[in-house]
Amino acid sequence: MKKNHKYIFVVGGVMSGVGKGIATSSIGKILQARGFTVNPVKIDPYLNVDAGTMNPTEHGEAFVLESGLECDQDMGNYERFLNIDLRDEDYITSGMVYKSVIDRERNLGYKGKCVEAIPHIREEIIDRIDKAAQRNGSNVSIIEIGGTIGDYQNIMFIEAARVLKMQRPGDVLFVMMSYLPIPNKLGEMKSKPTQNAIRLLNSYGVQPDIIIARSEKPLDKKRKEKIAVSCSVRADHVISAPDIESIYDVPVNFEKDNLGEIVLDLLDSKNKKKNTNLKDWKKFITKSKKALGGKKEVHIAVVGKYFDTGDFVLSDAYISIIEALKFSSYEVGVKPVLHWLSSKEFDKGGAKLKQLKKYDGVLIPGGFGETGIEGKLNVIQYVRENKIPYFGICYGMQLAVIEYARNVLKMKDANTAEINLNTKYTVIDIMPDQKERLKNKDYGATMRLGSYPAKLKKGSIAQKAYRKDKISERHRHRYEVNPQFVEELSSKDLTFSGTSPNGKLMEIVELPTSKHPFFLAVQFHPEFQARPLAPHPLFTEFIKASVKKKKK
Repeated sequence: MKKNHKYIFVVGGVMSGVGKGIATSSIGKILQARGFTVNPVKIDPYLNVDAGTMNPTEHGEAFVLESGLECDQDMGNYERFLNIDLRDEDYITSGMVYKSVIDRERNLGYKGKCVEAIPHIREEIIDRIDKAAQRNGSNVSIIEIGGTIGDYQNIMFIEAARVLKMQRPGDVLFVMMSYLPIPNKLGEMKSKPTQNAIRLLNSYGVQPDIIIARSEKPLDKKRKEKIAVSCSVRADHVISAPDIESIYDVPVNFEKDNLGEIVLDLLDSKNKKKNTNLKDWKKFITKSKKALGGKKEVHIAVVGKYFDTGDFVLSDAYISIIEALKFSSYEVGVKPVLHWLSSKEFDKGGAKLKQLKKYDGVLIPGGFGETGIEGKLNVIQYVRENKIPYFGICYGMQLAVIEYARNVLKMKDANTAEINLNTKYTVIDIMPDQKERLKNKDYGATMRLGSYPAKLKKGSIAQKAYRKDKISERHRHRYEVNPQFVEELSSKDLTFSGTSPNGKLMEIVELPTSKHPFFLAVQFHPEFQARPLAPHPLFTEFIKASVKKKKK
């Protein structure tokens, strides 16, 4: 165990989706602003080993770390709030824990002992939490335990946290994130569900030190006192978390209730600063509110395929892209208005495509499979021919290459091997090392994942945007531009302005500004590195071009 290290466990009660991830990020931001180094840890109770094989319409976006680990979207929130790159150790799933223990047992790692959930699973969880602290060299670990109190799946993680607190008295505290409903017919904020959730947590042997109370409205003094008496928590340790416009306001709101001071007092930290320095963060909030409250708008159409299960999943399936567009729009000083268009609507082309003229820019994000692909190709052709700013990401780049090959270079049946293996022009093909894996149905964590370097062509849109010649971006794909067709694809205006250092893999494709105001697509996922205090340069360039088109 790391000496003098502090641990904060964040658990949720009453219902899921109350904002544990944002609370964890905000606590980390507050401590960071007081001079502490922090490492957030997300615990997912799924038996999946990672998030790579989860359906985005059910689980949400799979966020990719620098290392290539595919994990929960909360890891993206952590990175965006704290402006840090997280490590593999900062993500834990039940699948990882059980697989590790079972693999060790198979290799006689327990020397023939009877292997059980208690103590072996519990010890593995504690060991992983400690390793995360050691590898990061941080002062404080903030561990979010997924799920809701009462879920069978997360009991073992709460048990591990309980034992850690027993082993490290004074170094561990529990934050309970709960929800206080205000039923319409009653018009009164109800604390009973929170009381019941905390009694259930007590039955696990855990007493929360701080309660963060989510609700539509701020908590009044009477409600705080009622929760304090019923739940054995000091009234000033009940933090009000009302609904607000932006998640980025949460750290500032928490500080209104002195959350940072309370946390450090409970952890008996001797190195605490008196004041929280959120100066740069507050500047970002001011800039965002100015853009949102102004009259200048930029209308961006996002043409995707994960829209069929209702609006409530959109923000989860494409959350990093949404945030990246926001950050760059605020940087440019405009309000982003996003329009979600299902690519299936454009499968037949025709008059339907003309509606794209009303948008200032079009973005096609990543995805997999054949569904809605013809619609995306029709959209790309239309925005290319009608000079509408276009930004393609991952599959959005592969399809841009296919569209150009078909309609400009007259390679009529050009396609990707993902859809058609028998095409004469396989301009997008699977990477050689992936073919054997797919044959063996080895899908998990086997794509090209994580950060890879690229070199940029001087004078290109990409090079001017990045303001440097070499970059490193995060990937998540199996298919690439086929090297056999690169020379033919580049025979006219299409330029591969970003490639791997050895020149074999195509990373960025674009058209010159003399032919199109902004037509650029990337094989990687730039949205994973967009931050509130550091908007991604390609997103910013896309927003600038879209604003310019609007003025014209």
